[in-house]
This record gives sequence, structure tokens and C-alpha cells, in this order.
Amino acid sequence: MARVHYVVGAVLFGAFIALGIVVREAPVSLDRLLRDSVGTRWQGDLGTAAGVVSAVLGPPLPILLGAGLIIATLVLRRRGDPRAWVTLRVLVLLGACRLTSLLGKPVFARDRPRDYSDFSYPSGHVASVASTGFAAMVLCLWLAPKAVSAVGTAAVVATLLACSARVALGVHWITDTAGSILAVTGVGLLVAPALRLLPGPGPGGPRAGRENDRGRPG
Repeated sequence: MARVHYVVGAVLFGAFIALGIVVREAPVSLDRLLRDSVGTRWQGDLGTAAGVVSAVLGPPLPILLGAGLIIATLVLRRRGDPRAWVTLRVLVLLGACRLTSLLGKPVFARDRPRDYSDFSYPSGHVASVASTGFAAMVLCLWLAPKAVSAVGTAAVVATLLACSARVALGVHWITDTAGSILAVTGVGLLVAPALRLLPGPGPGGPRAGRENDRGRPG
């Protein structure tokens, strides 16, 4: 099963790189169509609404989740709870996924649809939301399996809202947001099995999963 994650992750990350190469010099037709549709409406009610969504669904999310994971790891570690190993690995996963945008922007150096600070590809806001959602799903897989479906649905909806808001504000091309999703999902599927977070814990939960990890070849 881990091999499937690696293969899919590699394909998605490769698609992220290929898309970045294609769009860094000039926007594709869909990019231009949506930019022209938004026009200057980002200065009105559309921009106000999109700004609110961007303020909520953006960089603060992985920071908040990361802080929560650090606290949980320290508390669980002090108690001798094996779930500390889970929260620590999910923290590493979250960081790896979030870095896709921070490292990718200077590599592709793509211009924004309008004057705006920083490079465009991939979207940092979308990467933040997608990273948080991916890490939260993996965390639930280990600690609250019944919540995986609900958390996954919320993650998808939040990510799509973030994509829409960034395009509506005129600060990102639609391919910037697609690139973020490809990058985060690709890196997530590569890093999670490497950290032995996927496919998931054994039948006995986190403790059994950790024991099983010890017996697996590296």
C-alpha cells in the first residue's frame, strides 16, 4: 500500500513541477479568462468577501495546528503516552507540506495577475489550507478514525473556498491554486508513508501501530 502512495505522490508532485514550468512565462487561457472576469471587482464587495475568507483560510491555519501539535506532543510525552509519536510525526508532515509554497515561489518566480508582493506560483494561502487539511486527516486516521470523513470533507471545502477567494481578489491565477493542491498532496503522499503515517495504525491503534513500525524493515 505504501508503494501506491509513493507512486501517486510522485506523479502529483511531477504534475506540480510540469504545470509550473508551463505557466511561469505566460498565463494559460483559463488564467486569463478568470482574471478578465474578475477585472477590478476585487476593489468592491467581491474583494471584501474574498478578503474575509482569505483572512480566515490562510497562513494562520498551519501555525495554529502546528502549535497545537507541539503542545500535544509535549503533554503526551510527559505522560508516557505513545500518541506523542503520532503528533510529532504529523507535525513534521505538516511542515513538509507547507514548505511547498515557500520553496516553490522563488523557483518559478511567476508574476501575479496584478501588482502584489511576492511571487505567484504556487499559492501560499491555498498551500496553508491544504496542508492543514491533509495533516488533520492523517491525525484523525490515527487518533479519531470516525472523524476522517468529516474532516476530509471540511478540508476539501475549505481548500476550494481559499482557491476561489485568492482568484476573486485578483492576486492569484487559477493555476497557482491548482499547483498548490498538486504540490501539497504530492508531498504529503511521499512524506506520510516515509514517516509511517500511511496507510495507518494497526488494529490496536497508535500503540500497536508503533510496535508494528518497529518490526518493519526500513
